Amino acid sequence: MPEPFPLAPSLWAATAPPPPPTHPLAEDASADVCIVGAGYAGLSAALHLAERGLRPVVLEAREIGFGGSGRNGGQVIPGLKEDPDALELRYGGEAGRALVAFVGSAADRVFGLIARHRMQVPNVRTGWIQGAHTPAMVKTVTERCRQWQGRGADAEVLDRSATAEHLGTDRYFGGWIDRRGGAVQPLAYARGLAHAAVAAGARIHTASPAVRIVRDGAGFAVTTRVGAKVTAAQVVVATGGYPDGLVKGLRQSAVFPNSFLVATEPLTDNLRKSVLPHGQVTSDTRKLLLYFRLDHEGRFLIGGRGPYREPRGPEDWAHLERIIGRIYPQLQGIGIAHRWCGRVSVTRDLLPHVHEPEPGLIALIGCMGRGVALQTAMGAAVAEAVATGNRAAIPFPITPIRELPAHRLHELYVRAIVAWYRLTDAGLR
Repeated sequence: MPEPFPLAPSLWAATAPPPPPTHPLAEDASADVCIVGAGYAGLSAALHLAERGLRPVVLEAREIGFGGSGRNGGQVIPGLKEDPDALELRYGGEAGRALVAFVGSAADRVFGLIARHRMQVPNVRTGWIQGAHTPAMVKTVTERCRQWQGRGADAEVLDRSATAEHLGTDRYFGGWIDRRGGAVQPLAYARGLAHAAVAAGARIHTASPAVRIVRDGAGFAVTTRVGAKVTAAQVVVATGGYPDGLVKGLRQSAVFPNSFLVATEPLTDNLRKSVLPHGQVTSDTRKLLLYFRLDHEGRFLIGGRGPYREPRGPEDWAHLERIIGRIYPQLQGIGIAHRWCGRVSVTRDLLPHVHEPEPGLIALIGCMGRGVALQTAMGAAVAEAVATGNRAAIPFPITPIRELPAHRLHELYVRAIVAWYRLTDAGLR
């Protein structure tokens, strides 16, 4: 997929510390595991494999965190879109409970890695709030909170006044706060994972797009565009929202909508006191949800869906800029310093998919906009499965790749659904 329209560097590219020095793969190399993709899942897998004494090599087509890992809103949210009761019903008994525990602890893993490796990553853990955008959604968030409370989460239902007090806006009818959540500077976190992985013994090659994976004896050969190859016993493909034809059918098994974001310059002290005054991050219950927060230097940023295509100019972010003043009238007309976007991978059932099209080749897809925590945890789980040979270390079932029927039509369908939801979601639009 092409790079988004280069209006200006993203907020994260403008404020992240530098990545570790890397270079393209120029000659053949060998590894225990070859990982394709230097996003959260690939880098987490590389770090955890290296800490086990294995020799991982990461091939990245562009640069560390180029895809969704360096372009998202930085919200660290535990859990999945699907609630715990539904997940346990879907997967059953012990497997369902283990999966709920896994996704519920995903945020712990992010903040634990930052602390353990002393990463230069601005972060805050004051909780995530989900605001109910209609009166009917108050029941939904109340039940969601109850389910997580029953599993030990530090969570609380917020009535309308408490929601307004926490968010600094009266636009929501209630909500819930999950204090396990928080925020990171997402590109800084991707680069922090890379620094930690390299320090543990992993090798990362940027500007090294993998173009072919073939069986080579008992293992695999992964060839890059310039012809250099990595031979490895096992391969992990973790390309997120930017897949190509490396694994047959993988790109056709999901859709990859763009998430658009804008950010202001740092707010004045007076404005900062009135916008998310307690430092939480938030996203709401709309079909086309809005998510917004302050960054570590007091910039206000907001994200949501935009055109499915790549952006053509500033007008593709105009809907977000209009919404800012409707949520926070005191920010009406505020200048925008950064506009950017990035792809997320969305599966038909809104769950992560794990595939092993042949023994020793694992492919991951599907973050559904919760990649910071989820893909960090998935990378660690895959590392354990690869290192030990125990595929049960991955809490999601390993399934065959199933292409969406008439995949191109699914992309058109998503575009139509986005347009419809924009018309029907209540308020603010």
